[in-house]
Amino acid sequence: MHTRRVCLITGAATGIGAACAREFAAHGWDLALSWLDDSNRVALADVATECEAHGVSPLLLHLDVSDDASCAAFVDGALKKFGRIDALINCAGTTRFIPHADLDALDPAEFHRTYDVNTVGLYRMTRACAPALKASGHGSVVNISSIGGLIGRGSSMAYAASKGAVNTLTLALARALGPEIRVNAIAPGFVDGGLPSRVLDATRHAQVLQAQLEGSPLKRVSQPEEVAALACFLTERAPGMTGTVIPMDNGLHLNAG
Repeated sequence: MHTRRVCLITGAATGIGAACAREFAAHGWDLALSWLDDSNRVALADVATECEAHGVSPLLLHLDVSDDASCAAFVDGALKKFGRIDALINCAGTTRFIPHADLDALDPAEFHRTYDVNTVGLYRMTRACAPALKASGHGSVVNISSIGGLIGRGSSMAYAASKGAVNTLTLALARALGPEIRVNAIAPGFVDGGLPSRVLDATRHAQVLQAQLEGSPLKRVSQPEEVAALACFLTERAPGMTGTVIPMDNGLHLNAG
């Protein structure tokens, strides 16, 4: 029987997902990590090398969270390799930067695309993992949400709404899956090296970064490693926490009025 704890991480090639892979590897977890396309696959290979420095050899599998069969195949691959799943970190996400006041620029197709990855994709993965997480007896799901889901700001209205839905889904799943599985969410603000760095050009990214620095009471932005450390804490050391959405935004929510 496989005795090491096993964690599945979606969106593990970059940003918060990659930082979670490194953090959990450092804590001695076996890992199944996902890639979506060829560029992700190359980046994920580098993440795997970093994990191997901690004596962990991750399983790297293709995953499209917008497809039920792909989610099931990812989970099945992990179970065939390890025989168990103890934790799931839902990091896969997407966005496009669309000004909130420009309603004509945000069409229903973009809403559906964003929701299908950020909200429904998270549900698909949690549903696929649920039987194995229940069998673990101490299963944990951590959803990477966004402060935009709490204050209605962020890269687009669709993104903010999808993350608001993630927060509500976190509460509903926590009720539905307890007591065997705990479900919590982290709601970061701007994360250096996170999703914005992959969808903005360098000039616009620098502008958004500066605005976030000036807008937060702590005058800083978070690093992916900070979010990963909290995800690991929630998974390993917070047996009494479920249905919790934790803002991690350097105080941005204090200026949301």
